[in-house]
Amino acid sequence: MNPLNMTGLEIMQAFQKGLVPAPGIAKTMGMEEVGDVEYGRIVFMAIADERHSNPLGGVHGGFAATILDSVTGCATHTVLTAGEGYGTTDLAIKMCRPMPFNKKLIAEGKVINVGKNLVISEGYLRDEEGKLYAHATATNMIIRR
Repeated sequence: MNPLNMTGLEIMQAFQKGLVPAPGIAKTMGMEEVGDVEYGRIVFMAIADERHSNPLGGVHGGFAATILDSVTGCATHTVLTAGEGYGTTDLAIKMCRPMPFNKKLIAEGKVINVGKNLVISEGYLRDEEGKLYAHATATNMIIRR
């Protein structure tokens, strides 16, 4: 299995099936893919714990930023052809409420526009009841080898 010969969607589906090891950031952040991976859309589950605390004792804002960067980037990855990569050029985040500790959060990423060189996506971080904790939009540059 050579990732250079696989589409982005095939790579994301291989991660989900456990055919490719999860990247280190997934372990650090306590996140994993859940649900179906489809063209232009991906869903993660994440749980903040004491590793993600800020100096004031709450969940660090970087937790939401990292989860949303990951889910918007992986949604972008699903629309790429074999041999293409991406890099985040812009990430705008709106925090809606403090992140909870030890609570399952669902992060959904969706592609909203695919251009010749840029992909724009959005991400949502919600609890299981649908309460919104953070929202992001991201622009990713397509990197062709």
